[in-house]
Amino acid sequence: MAACLVVGWARAVEPADEEMVRFVAYNLHNYSLHPTADRKASPAKAEREIIALVKVLTELRPDVLGVCEMGGEEDLQDFQRRLQTAGLPLEHREWVQGPDPTRHLALLSKFPIVARQSQTDLSFVLDQSPVFMQRGLLDVTLQVREGYQLRLVGLHLKSRVEVEDADQLLMRREEAHLVRLHVDEILTAQPQTNLLVYGDFNETKNQPGLREIKGPAGLPTALRDLALADLAGEKWTYHYEPADEYSRIDFVFASPGLLPELRLKRSGIYPGGDWKEASDHRPLFLSLIPIEQASR
Repeated sequence: MAACLVVGWARAVEPADEEMVRFVAYNLHNYSLHPTADRKASPAKAEREIIALVKVLTELRPDVLGVCEMGGEEDLQDFQRRLQTAGLPLEHREWVQGPDPTRHLALLSKFPIVARQSQTDLSFVLDQSPVFMQRGLLDVTLQVREGYQLRLVGLHLKSRVEVEDADQLLMRREEAHLVRLHVDEILTAQPQTNLLVYGDFNETKNQPGLREIKGPAGLPTALRDLALADLAGEKWTYHYEPADEYSRIDFVFASPGLLPELRLKRSGIYPGGDWKEASDHRPLFLSLIPIEQASR
């Protein structure tokens, strides 16, 4: 069985042809070369973990990489250089400076970024006080091929850690509502947009924040949960070590206009046994053929 899984994994990640584009979504677990003032909250990422991250990504070979928990811009530049050295030249980048001073959203791409609409000051009201979406929203449009653009919205919702001044579940619900408003604006203006919404949602699929972001089924602004899995059919993406708990809190959603281009048999969740050396999350990978309305 193990040999079969290895062969299946190799077939899943190898490019089917030159037209295939691979997107990877990954929570890097605090990619920072230097600790913050609160070392316990955000220590520097160990070199062995960074080496493991690069190894995982060289196996996945993304053309576009959307990440959570990136440090500062200098950390992103370091990460980009390491990938370049490992044979992954992702020269175009977006880094989002949200209110959170430590953890940021970022994106690396081999394709040029032709539009940047990331949001850094989104807020909602709780108990008559404004609360800011700590990581903001990453929003870029890539020119993948002549005549084919791909729009990506990355997010990292409020952590499951309790805070003194608000309920963390309610905070995520409000952040999810902001995401839904953003998606509605995109798909109402251009219903055929090739849109991916991805990231660390810190919610499982049965929770209200996820339902809010998906939107009502059947509407042109609704998103589809791609429900990616590893070769064994497992869908968990995150390991919470104190409770030895495995859950799916990382997601990739697609707009109706993008669905015909997806190649889900060439998509999934990284199944390698070395995932834990790199992060407490497993990366998700998605393959597509950038030809409008291609047959499945």
